[in-house]
Amino acid sequence: MMILASAEPFILALFEYSFLRYALLTGLIMGFITPLIGSFVVIRRLSFIADTLSHFSLAGLSIGLFLINIIGFTFISDPLYLAMIFSVIGALFIEILRGYYQNYKEISMPIVMSLGTALSALFISLSGGFNSSIYNYLFGSILTVGNDYLVVIVITAVILIFLVVVFYKEMVIISFDETYARLLGIKIGRFQLVSTLILGVVVSLSIATVGVLLVSSLMIIPVAAAMKVGKSFKNTIGISILFSEASVIGGLWLSYELDIASGATIVLLNLLILMLVGFFRRFFITKRLKKTQTEIVTTK
Repeated sequence: MMILASAEPFILALFEYSFLRYALLTGLIMGFITPLIGSFVVIRRLSFIADTLSHFSLAGLSIGLFLINIIGFTFISDPLYLAMIFSVIGALFIEILRGYYQNYKEISMPIVMSLGTALSALFISLSGGFNSSIYNYLFGSILTVGNDYLVVIVITAVILIFLVVVFYKEMVIISFDETYARLLGIKIGRFQLVSTLILGVVVSLSIATVGVLLVSSLMIIPVAAAMKVGKSFKNTIGISILFSEASVIGGLWLSYELDIASGATIVLLNLLILMLVGFFRRFFITKRLKKTQTEIVTTK
């Protein structure tokens, strides 16, 4: 969704328009928790799971729109809540299938994604095809976030941060070495189930920020950039959060000034940060190698 361009500076507009404040606050919270959980997802080599759950969330969205617009159900105030439920269901399906296919755990994600995509296509067609609502859900509609949805995001963020602080050591051990975690007596299955469910909720909430098609970008790209410069896992998490917050603030500012889609702008800034990090890292490594070679030649 786009912000109508205005001659008023972005900072002043924040004081005047409540929807802009909600959007910024939502973006800052999501910019914190998505790379936080994304760091563990990347280390576990489950980067594809965010895309899987976002597509399964789309099934919930399309069913919600069908129930509201075609059937006329009024008990569903916002299809995003149904998307959240479906994301959690998708997470449970993934865990069940991962247990069933012990030696081919990655097969669970294409199966769940296929189911979500098929249900989405079916109910979108039953709802009359693509419309502006579906478009906003696909590419994000952060400016439509209201007070109720923001409360859900805050509660989710508090729960996630609490779990990471309390169980940080166990989560790191499981992410890096499941065999060692079993030897230590850590309940791996329980931790994986809880973390996958939390991931499902975070993915569904991210739909309001960047949309179904771009959720994994918000969760994975800042971590990918931080991995190039972080000196430890904890350091990488911190840097990825900084990158993510910078893209959120910069994305909202640019979308306001240029009247362009906010979700897409946030993702593009994340990609720009990734490219800049890669360029400067390569530049400094090359410069350091040349300096070392010069010193070796000089000493001879």
